[in-house]
Amino acid sequence: MGRIKTVLVKRVTKQLVKEHADEFSEDFTKNKEVLAKYAKIESPKLRNVVAGYVSRLIKQAKEGKVRRSIHKEDISRFY
Repeated sequence: MGRIKTVLVKRVTKQLVKEHADEFSEDFTKNKEVLAKYAKIESPKLRNVVAGYVSRLIKQAKEGKVRRSIHKEDISRFY
């Protein structure tokens, strides 16, 4: 089982991938360098988590996996 990503990591990562998808790749170390150019993340651990999640999203996009989106109607049933 993998580690669970926080909402902050997911939100920032998805926004960066949406805006700069052509510059990110599947390579973790390259993503760290690109991330330094577009985001100011002072914590090395948080930067690594975001760079790793970027790599994962890019891999999933290349494989053609579709992420299921959650609509507010779905959430309202539980809360």
